[in-house]
Amino acid sequence: MTLRTLAGPSALVLLMSSTALMADVTPEQVWQSWQDGITSMGNKVAAESATRNGDVLEVINITVGDEAKGTMMLDRLDFQDLGDGTVAVLLNDSFPVTFNKPADPANPAAKPSEVVFTFAAPKAEITASGTPGAINYKADAPSLKVVLDTLDGAPAADKNAAFALDLEGLASTYSLTAGDVAVLSEDVAAKSISLIAKGKNEADGTTGDVKVSLADLTTKWEIKAPKDFDKADLTTAMAKGFSVSGSFGFGATSFDINSTDAAGTPTQVIGGLASGAQGLTLDGSKFDYSNDSKGAAFKVVSPTVPLPDASFTYGEAGVHLVMPVAKSDTPADFAFSVNLVDLAPSEAIWGMADSTNMLKHDPATLIIDTKGKATMTRDIFADAAAIEGGNKDAPGLLNALDLTKLNFKALGAEIISSGAFTFDNSDMTTYSGVPAPTGKLDVKATGVNAVIDTLVKMGIVPQDQAMQYRMMLSMFANTSTTADEMTSSLEFKDKHFFANGQQLQ
Repeated sequence: MTLRTLAGPSALVLLMSSTALMADVTPEQVWQSWQDGITSMGNKVAAESATRNGDVLEVINITVGDEAKGTMMLDRLDFQDLGDGTVAVLLNDSFPVTFNKPADPANPAAKPSEVVFTFAAPKAEITASGTPGAINYKADAPSLKVVLDTLDGAPAADKNAAFALDLEGLASTYSLTAGDVAVLSEDVAAKSISLIAKGKNEADGTTGDVKVSLADLTTKWEIKAPKDFDKADLTTAMAKGFSVSGSFGFGATSFDINSTDAAGTPTQVIGGLASGAQGLTLDGSKFDYSNDSKGAAFKVVSPTVPLPDASFTYGEAGVHLVMPVAKSDTPADFAFSVNLVDLAPSEAIWGMADSTNMLKHDPATLIIDTKGKATMTRDIFADAAAIEGGNKDAPGLLNALDLTKLNFKALGAEIISSGAFTFDNSDMTTYSGVPAPTGKLDVKATGVNAVIDTLVKMGIVPQDQAMQYRMMLSMFANTSTTADEMTSSLEFKDKHFFANGQQLQ
């Protein structure tokens, strides 16, 4: 969820949080808390009127955003005093939400746009509790439906467009704690989500439509936002206390994407996942991002794809990156890992590379897991500005690198490796501009010669090139006399390079 999303529809339509606490808040305090939460995210909020009518505060025609950049409008919200120190946030069973975007003054051909959605959340219950400086919200909705109604005043169907989002079994909590650094937290779960969208580019006739469904959505976020922070200057904002952390997960997912190009040629991409998860943490010290998925299957169908079955599957895939972001005189931890497990193309795809069926079509796996230490010489978010200014230097110094695991498996061969190195950044001459390393890398390879022999038989690799490769490999590896196995120990020590104990530099 982006900051803009949290400050917009989520805050205005799904503002929800933990179970009601025995404390007193009034409708006026809850409405003010909503405004504070939206403005703390760098947006503006205004209402045509906010009038008390008995135990209900009626807020009419709410606008969020900046007219110069774009706005979102909600026709009304009611805040009802329940008489026990809590407040009910009342929405109509169905209500419109309007998004306006002004014309780009830098583009004479650009026009302003208006999009109207209808939100429907019958039987939704939203309750606010807590204290004026720390208000909590809780909501449950059997369903939430969002449908595109009009584009620039015309029905969406007349514009060859459609959008329908359906969330079932929605439960959410939201809290906002005011202060010099406001703290916003959100926890959302839905049993299922389905999305249908389609559109047409009237200029060239291209079309597209998307159908997506997923189960067991969970997402949690916490954002700390200092007063008057500049979203365009993250370095300064994080120095003042800005941070964001969160996670997103889902269960079984399927999708069906169809498109046609200007010539009318159709393309279909279908597939699904068993599950997936993402995570993000960003603060003044580090950036931590992860993305993982399991049980994937993808297929492409198009006249432009000359295959009867252009599909592939994989068991697991993921990436994880941790890196320091702030300038420092001391080394900080970093890590990077990537994995792709049991990647299996269809036999039709294999046939393009192996028409004679001589290679082993085993699923392929690549796993790389590293960690280390680096000293940042400048703030990473100032790096883009530095590069634009002509500074091409790296933003930090590499102090240590551990290859915890490298595993590559394909075509019946496998390579396994691990090692650890430290780097002397005061010596950039021994290895021509690279800080001098100290450490060792161990490698074990099996089945490589069999792959080379097969490639020679297929005519892909000439015999003389295969011989040159084996001769070069013998300089760095010990070869087994009884099995297709090679081992190697590569070491950097005392400004020299050794392979299996033999000094090569």
